[in-house]
Amino acid sequence: MRIGTLVKGIGLVSMLALLTVGAWGSVAMADGNPHVAEAIAHAESAADHGGQGHPDALVSHAEEALTHAQAAQKEVTNPHLDEGVHELMEAITHGKLGHAKVGTKHASSAVMHMKEVH
Repeated sequence: MRIGTLVKGIGLVSMLALLTVGAWGSVAMADGNPHVAEAIAHAESAADHGGQGHPDALVSHAEEALTHAQAAQKEVTNPHLDEGVHELMEAITHGKLGHAKVGTKHASSAVMHMKEVH
């Protein structure tokens, strides 16, 4: 019977440890802007698709990244975010012209800048 109590105690301690780690993860996540995170994810997808020679997909993801980056600009003042927006606009322009390679460079640059915002 004491072993059962011990096992329950260990389970409770483990659960509390997980909750504590989860809470710290939430605090860390709250420091970053969710729009910046979404912009980075879409800009990475834009760069991936552009690298595969798919300018249409590059444009689609870069436009979504731009929407999130511009929303973040309303909440965050950061020169890297501003440069990321500029790079996304360039990626879109070149992607629409079918220049996947150049658009990819701009999307990758946008990612680099926006990662400095976090």
